[in-house]
Amino acid sequence: MTGGQPGWLADLARVVNDSGYSRWKSMVAAIGGCAHPIHLTGESMIVDAGTGEVLHSYRTEDEPSGRLLVACGNRRASVCPSCSEVYRADTFQLIRAGLSGGKGTPETVSSHPRVFVTLTAPSFGPVHSLRDGKPCRPRRREGVCEHGRPIGCSVRHEPHDPCLGQPLCLDCYDYVGAVLWQAHAGGLWHRFALEVRRSLASEAGLSRRQFSRLVRVSFAKVAEYQRRGLIHFHAIVRLDGPGGSQEPPPDWAGHHLLVRASPPAVRRVRLPTPPSPLGKWKLSWGDQLDIRPILVDPSAEGLSERAVAGYIAKYATKGAEASGTVDHRLSCSACAGRGRMTLMATCGVCRGTGLKPGLHLDALPVTEHARWMIRTCWDLGARPEFTGLRLRKWAHMLGFRGHFSTKSRRYSTTLGDLRSARAQHRATEARERHGLPAVSDATTLVLGHWRFAGIGYTSGEAIMAEHIRQRVQTARKIAAEPEDG
Repeated sequence: MTGGQPGWLADLARVVNDSGYSRWKSMVAAIGGCAHPIHLTGESMIVDAGTGEVLHSYRTEDEPSGRLLVACGNRRASVCPSCSEVYRADTFQLIRAGLSGGKGTPETVSSHPRVFVTLTAPSFGPVHSLRDGKPCRPRRREGVCEHGRPIGCSVRHEPHDPCLGQPLCLDCYDYVGAVLWQAHAGGLWHRFALEVRRSLASEAGLSRRQFSRLVRVSFAKVAEYQRRGLIHFHAIVRLDGPGGSQEPPPDWAGHHLLVRASPPAVRRVRLPTPPSPLGKWKLSWGDQLDIRPILVDPSAEGLSERAVAGYIAKYATKGAEASGTVDHRLSCSACAGRGRMTLMATCGVCRGTGLKPGLHLDALPVTEHARWMIRTCWDLGARPEFTGLRLRKWAHMLGFRGHFSTKSRRYSTTLGDLRSARAQHRATEARERHGLPAVSDATTLVLGHWRFAGIGYTSGEAIMAEHIRQRVQTARKIAAEPEDG
């Protein structure tokens, strides 16, 4: 408190009245109002390679704050709305390029057969569900499980009902199986990618080797958390010629082949868990499977290229927080000296919560179902047979340790290429402002020396940064709108 004012209000007044506020505001605007900027100190110089003359120099010592702010680059909207929007836009362009062409991919790729496949998790116990205005889980006869809880639910849940995704009985739910399935989801996807190639070859009446000489299968996928804490995979499966996106597949390798070959490939996938005294699970995909062709001119039975790209890009910025858990790792800096993450279940100091020892797990701001998933991850992570799954490290993700969005090598461009092109564009603009040679000019060298100096904002700075982010976002939306006429 300062002069009777809340601390954040006093800090806000300090920020706005500071002599370097104008420069700070321009730096925050340049990074789009990033929520957790990285602070750097150091210097950068552009030098003539022939003469050694310094053509341009920049030093953070000349900044009012003595620091340079750089965007954090986090993909998750719950962590940084600004950087996640950039990631979403990049993912959209990457996916769209593999469907419509562009970014180094020929436009003829839009004529290649493509399907949109949704792979689901199996059931590990009944949960409350939204059923288009129908009762959740109606039962003709009332009954209870062995733990004395109802086995049915006649409630017509609303879309934002907190009960959705929660088990009818926490004790009946197979949490061990659910966590192990989640931890092996990446392996299940790998098995599917192999099986779908075998299935395509079989449907075409060819050996797998013969098929691979004529057809290349390309993928792009994203993981989406369901309310019950398990993931779906939404994937694009595309058929190309042996040269990839540059070459069409044979005429007989069409949409019909993909639609026929995918279901048996999904059913054949089996992945055993490591042997354990707890039991052994043969993991597989769920019964729900959706396969729809992606068409240039969408009909009632197909999807448009833009809709698919937007759908995948949207989920690429989401994480497990959509299923009621937290968006950060469950580690504790206060315990780091006594063994990394070994005391999470008995320490409440983590992330400044100020909780008493032994209350950390119970006081996490998560749903009860997510708490049981986290606790199961923590317990299984202590067992030697599951050490390789690193369940404690990924407890906040409810056991899932894979990438949210991935693609095969020949699908389209890469996020790295998109980021490099954006960085080069910005560098070119900066050089033009200072009258310097172009980036591609080999007669200049860029020398830099940078040091990490911190991260984030003060309370007052965070308020102003969010205001700047909203203005930048509005300006970008206006710029993206097509002109009238």
